[in-house]
Amino acid sequence: MKLKRDKISEEIPTSSMADIAFLLIIYFMVTTTFAATRGLDFSLPKDDQDNTPLVDKEDSVLIEILVGGVLIVDGRAMPLDAILEYLKPKLERNPRKPVIIRPNPDAEYGYMVDVFDELRQAKDKIDIEVKNISIPTQREIDMFWY
Repeated sequence: MKLKRDKISEEIPTSSMADIAFLLIIYFMVTTTFAATRGLDFSLPKDDQDNTPLVDKEDSVLIEILVGGVLIVDGRAMPLDAILEYLKPKLERNPRKPVIIRPNPDAEYGYMVDVFDELRQAKDKIDIEVKNISIPTQREIDMFWY
């Protein structure tokens, strides 16, 4: 006796897949916690007009390097070996005085390296270290230089 077998379909039933995916999306949306990002906690000082310290404006020393290696220090032409003697009294008053090296874009790179090396050797030559040397990028010069 032969039994009649039901033929099994070769297709996977996907009619309820969309419902299941939708329910899973809703479930994860409901159970997910959204943490609000908090800013930094800080307290502002009280408005105390009597104890406000007076801060003197501190000008930096600007060393401009022009085409051909011409050095302009604070608006005056100066040879490379005279820069440290010019800086010595200023650095004695304030060892953290900023020194800005501003090379002309057309000047050779070696001149900037020479000035930087001279400033780094100040400890050996004049017994004072130049601690705050800054070389602005061309973008900074274009955006912020007056």
